[in-house]
Amino acid sequence: MYFNEDNPEKENLGESEKKIESLEEKICPDGSIIYDNVTGEMICSSTGEVVSRIIDYRQEWRAFTPEEREKRSRTGGPLTPVMHDQGFMTSIDYVDRDASGKKLSPRRRYEARKLRKYQAKARMQISIERNLALAIDELEKLSEALNLSKAVKQRATEIYRRAIEKGMVRGRSTENVVAAAIYLASRELGVPRMLDEIAKHTNCSRKDIARCYRLLLRELNLKVSSVDPADFVPRIAHALGLGGAVMKEAIDIINTVRSLGITSGKDPAGLAAAAVYIAALKHGERRTQKEIAQVAGVTEVTVRNRYRELATVLGFREEEVV
Repeated sequence: MYFNEDNPEKENLGESEKKIESLEEKICPDGSIIYDNVTGEMICSSTGEVVSRIIDYRQEWRAFTPEEREKRSRTGGPLTPVMHDQGFMTSIDYVDRDASGKKLSPRRRYEARKLRKYQAKARMQISIERNLALAIDELEKLSEALNLSKAVKQRATEIYRRAIEKGMVRGRSTENVVAAAIYLASRELGVPRMLDEIAKHTNCSRKDIARCYRLLLRELNLKVSSVDPADFVPRIAHALGLGGAVMKEAIDIINTVRSLGITSGKDPAGLAAAAVYIAALKHGERRTQKEIAQVAGVTEVTVRNRYRELATVLGFREEEVV
């Protein structure tokens, strides 16, 4: 087995050795594999055949400051679903300097400002793009208010983009469709939010969001599974500062009552809230029903009623908890 002796970097040697041994056994049993670190090729010494390539997709340059990164980069950024043009378009910079870094003359600065205005108008020229830009701005605000993950935000943007391409947004409130897209995306990704919770952060009613949600499902031919109460547990537990043991106990409680058939027809968030309440009591991390209700997005009465039902089925007595 031979290696190019000019190679100064040894950190990937173990990985290369394993790959070379594997290739020698399969492809080059009579010879040995030579690794050329310059071209990233593995070559059979007997036949000269290039049997494999190791390709490094990272940039070959290094940068330690934003200025160096900007100067050395030769490509644009990746596609970004949460931008209305997916990040294809570029923008005229506000630096007001030429290519050599010199400040522009007053006349050139005036011309640059006019060009920026024209560019902004051109980007919003098409009504679909204008609507999408406004919708993404609304989606950003709602995502921040609900503390949504990047994955949910991107999926909601994709759903809205498909809806607008099919002409489903025309004649409907953009905010309603955005809220419905977020509700649908969160359910698809297993981190559901309540309709009431989403409605609270918008000017939409629960009924309007639900109507748009059903429209998206039907017209985009999307399917989502029924909401699992256990999906609400992690968010409720984290918001209340409860430990992993409480979370696991709450999920076990939900699985137990599900096997007994008493979860059907019940509000999943209410069941999750009641399960967290019982689990917290069992582990000595008591939280009030009011605190849990606020985090879960349900009423205190709902938590109390679901708690009584679960306690009866499980034979749980609060006064017995030390």
